[in-house]
Amino acid sequence: MAARLVFLTFLVVSTVLPLFSFDGYSLVSNTTSHLGAQSSPHAWVMNVTFIALGVMAVLVTVTTRVRYHQVFGALFGASLLLTGIFHHAPLMDGVPVDLFHDQMHSVFANATGFTFTLLAAGHGFMSHGRQRVAGFLLAAIAVIIPLCMWLVPDYMGLLQRTMFISAFWWLFFYMKPDVRR
Repeated sequence: MAARLVFLTFLVVSTVLPLFSFDGYSLVSNTTSHLGAQSSPHAWVMNVTFIALGVMAVLVTVTTRVRYHQVFGALFGASLLLTGIFHHAPLMDGVPVDLFHDQMHSVFANATGFTFTLLAAGHGFMSHGRQRVAGFLLAAIAVIIPLCMWLVPDYMGLLQRTMFISAFWWLFFYMKPDVRR
């Protein structure tokens, strides 16, 4: 039930909050980190959502009884939680920047992607059948979409949301670790 609520919250916040963010924010080209950026209107909503996603990721993975999932899931969740604590630089002109927060946000955002990729790939290697396919597919998505975001930055907002929706749907509702591993 809690996972459903957190997932639904992410869907609503990431699609509705852009209507109340800074002038020029685009659901298509701006990321969710931009919603939570320093001095962005209502940034706290996106940042609390990152924290909730991180906590839920930890809760889901530590209860798996599979040490690999517990470790990498906890690292993934903690990194995501910390992206909600440390905020992206503001995208609005004339707003002071806290460089430490921006740099830490970048470190933890990258750690989030890296640890998720390891979690999904490891799940693929340890699983069979559809669970194996899903693990490898999510690991591929976690690598390919950021590359596409870099190559086609005009669509990075949509691409990132696609990646997040895929990742959290898999993690919260589909992933079933093989407890014999």
